[in-house]
Amino acid sequence: MTMRLFGLLAAASVGLSGTAFADTVKLGYQLPLTGETAQYGQDFRKAADIALAEFNKSGKPFTVEILFEDSRSDAKEGTTIARKFVDNKEIVGVLGDFTSGVSMAAAQVYKDAGMPQLSQTASHPDYTKISKYQFRNIATQAQEGPYNAKWMLSKGYKNIAIIAEQTDWGQSVGAGFTDTVKAGGGTIVFSEFFNRGLKDYRSLISKIERAKPDAIYTGFFYEDGAQFLKQVQQLGIKTPVYSTSAAYSPKLLELAGDAAEGVHLTSNFLPTDPSADVQHFVTEWKAKSDGAVPGQFPAQAYDAVRIMLAAVEKAYPNPTREKVRDALAETKDFPGVTGKTTFGPDREAQKELVKVEVKGGAFVPVAD
Repeated sequence: MTMRLFGLLAAASVGLSGTAFADTVKLGYQLPLTGETAQYGQDFRKAADIALAEFNKSGKPFTVEILFEDSRSDAKEGTTIARKFVDNKEIVGVLGDFTSGVSMAAAQVYKDAGMPQLSQTASHPDYTKISKYQFRNIATQAQEGPYNAKWMLSKGYKNIAIIAEQTDWGQSVGAGFTDTVKAGGGTIVFSEFFNRGLKDYRSLISKIERAKPDAIYTGFFYEDGAQFLKQVQQLGIKTPVYSTSAAYSPKLLELAGDAAEGVHLTSNFLPTDPSADVQHFVTEWKAKSDGAVPGQFPAQAYDAVRIMLAAVEKAYPNPTREKVRDALAETKDFPGVTGKTTFGPDREAQKELVKVEVKGGAFVPVAD
């Protein structure tokens, strides 16, 4: 072998081991793996592992590695992780975080560094306004609030009470919903925010009842939702309860029991959907979850990872951060388990919502 040929082969080998022509491409995923919201982050990681294993077994010319970091749903920690991911030049894109607040704090770092960020759950309307590098594959409260308001008004509910958790996300739950209710001739007769993890809702429920609403609109996740519904039942309250997709989880049914009966909410994932993709994911999830059925959030994480992987593949063999961002922006009709995803020019996912009611201890789609 001549020295010239040896040199060319050596240069090619170095190129293949670098970011531009890497055999392994790296992504970051910041999510809560400990703390009060750890159950969500652990589900996201499980969904990501399923998606990643499928991708790496599919015969691509490269593999992908995901580096997971625990944000504990803390904005300061999320920002620290973002700096760590940005400093790792091998990472070409990131996923997460869970809450809008942490996602938005980290987004400031990703914005300055030109790092594409795709959150599976950040639904605050301002998240994608931060920069061209923020994406999400979830319906926002700017979409979901008006949708639910019109649904409730169509059922004849004109006087509505709102309760939501005291977070940026909770505030956004009330904002979009309220404007549409008022525009439709309805009235918000009561509005209050509570701290996540509240154990006793009885005084809040009593205040709601004194306002005599036709229905109650809620912004909570399944743990708080289950606690609230059980206490509503204990107090003998019969006022209809509606909620956002954040409450859509088999855990809500498990924790609330028959107190969840009759609750209405929205979703873009139904594990009973007979489509091959959905049933494949449900089967894989059950195999790793002792037979438990996946909820909407794991499904969104599964799709988010697959969308990011598809963008990396499109950018290959030179998956720079900017090229991965551009590939994400070009996502159109991605066939996910939460429906097709297309990113608009504002990097918002154009999603279809499904109306759901709890009947006989199960989530059942309804027409109206």
